Amino acid sequence: MPDTNGLDPSPSERPSETPPTPFYYYHGDIELQFYRRDPVSSLAPPQTPGPAPKTASDGDMEKQFDNLSVQDDAGGSPSSEPRKLKKKKVLLMGKSGSGKSSMRSIIFSNYVAKDTRRLGATIDVDLSQVKFLGNLTLNLWDCGGQDAFMENYLSQQRQHVFSNVGVLIYVFDIESRDLERDLLTYRSIIIALSQFSPTSSVYVLVHKMDLVVPHQREDIYSGRVQLIQSKSDNFNPIPFATSIWDQSLYKAWAEIIHDLVPNLGQIEHHLGSLGKLIQAEEVLLFERSSFLVVSSWCSDIGNENPTTDRYERLSNIIKNFKQTTSRFTGTPKSAEQFSLMELKLSNFSLFLVKFTTNTYLAVVLPPGEERFNAAMENCLIARAEFEDLDSPAKKGLDRGATSTEA
Repeated sequence: MPDTNGLDPSPSERPSETPPTPFYYYHGDIELQFYRRDPVSSLAPPQTPGPAPKTASDGDMEKQFDNLSVQDDAGGSPSSEPRKLKKKKVLLMGKSGSGKSSMRSIIFSNYVAKDTRRLGATIDVDLSQVKFLGNLTLNLWDCGGQDAFMENYLSQQRQHVFSNVGVLIYVFDIESRDLERDLLTYRSIIIALSQFSPTSSVYVLVHKMDLVVPHQREDIYSGRVQLIQSKSDNFNPIPFATSIWDQSLYKAWAEIIHDLVPNLGQIEHHLGSLGKLIQAEEVLLFERSSFLVVSSWCSDIGNENPTTDRYERLSNIIKNFKQTTSRFTGTPKSAEQFSLMELKLSNFSLFLVKFTTNTYLAVVLPPGEERFNAAMENCLIARAEFEDLDSPAKKGLDRGATSTEA
């Protein structure tokens, strides 16, 4: 496999920076090249000898990226008006023991599945604020599922709990022995939600699907979803079959978060423009901490990939790699264990790079060293434009605008 170190200027041209030292991981015939996070080094790896190739003529690519905001038809430039910090109230509800806290810990607290066994039952409401991208804060209400707490939510705290809800995530245990009672509780919650937050979105996670015999899963899941939909009144719940032991959890939560991200239309537009300019097959934007897919773009060739769950599989693999790196290096699980990962095979190439303050960018390309290096360089050129979309509140302050919390 060819070895490359990217396109950063040589040390003689940048004496104040020390190039990061690469280290390698071998698995069979596959070689992975990583660059440790270094605060005094560039995010780009050191330069290979020779001139840096580009997919466009000199100066053209920079000009195209400079004009990305102007080309965006969905609301104009992201900096054309003051931005507010967005706070979204997310209710996570379900009967006691259904797995709510376990999935929250895996997605947002970097737990591995086996470590969730030591989590105790949630008492009343476990309120946490999860910062997601630049100006989105998730007010995540993990509501205890014991009967006494449920009755309290639906009576004394009814307005407090169900007002201003952006998303309700209700978790059903597929092996519950009292399905009728579970559906009755769900129905009561739907009625309260329609009273105080009629425009909120509802997601239903049919959880612990790994406990069902494989050949019966589809039939049991479909039957359960039909029962749930019959109790949902005017809401149209979006169902997912989930388990903490596979990538299905990432698929569900990525879909949920996708609907909450501010500036999503502009992010998707910019990501598509970037993918076309660098002639990529696929481009994925991950949130830095949870590694949920914020947005993605796929070419016609990429759409031919038969692995439909590849995005959530990649989220799961990278998250486990980060946890393994944390364990062997002694760094916190929430830290950035790497700034660049490269994978080069005979039929495709991939790099995963620290992109903006809150995101990583994964790019899938056809094989070829020059194409790979050019795409890497041009992605680094495009970072500034995405940084503004990632943290529009900060950009608004830089331009003299006021930023308030909603």
